[in-house]
Amino acid sequence: MIAPDRAPAAGQPRTAGGPRGRRLRTPVLWGVVCGCLQAASPLAFFWLDDRTVYALGLVLIAAVYIGFAVADGRGMVITVETGVASVFVVVAAAAVTGSAWLLVAGLAGHGLKDLWQHRTGFVAHTRWWPPFCATVDFVAAGLIAVTVLADLQVGR
Repeated sequence: MIAPDRAPAAGQPRTAGGPRGRRLRTPVLWGVVCGCLQAASPLAFFWLDDRTVYALGLVLIAAVYIGFAVADGRGMVITVETGVASVFVVVAAAAVTGSAWLLVAGLAGHGLKDLWQHRTGFVAHTRWWPPFCATVDFVAAGLIAVTVLADLQVGR
């Protein structure tokens, strides 16, 4: 159970979001940094097609949750997380030769899954991970969407 926000001690400034907001600040800030790096990742793998690099990233992100599920140890959690990861693997595979919008949808969908997991605490002991990963997913999806839209404008 999450403790309710308490009033700050005398002389302490009140921060936006209270103690919970402070707990989320670090994972979200690092998520922005990593989301930008994720969006720039094809630069590091210049010999591969951009879609392939992004698809591999989506698969890697999804696979991390299987590791968290195994660490949790509950069979139902392992089963659900493996099934969800499988969906993201299929989306990533389709995006390699299909529309780049599948990558944007896959990352945004994974971000929504992260928000759900943060709210429900479905996998134990991952309190900081879902807000971090959701931020990575949404930032990368947004930057990739901008790139896809820019390519569409140039291709006219």
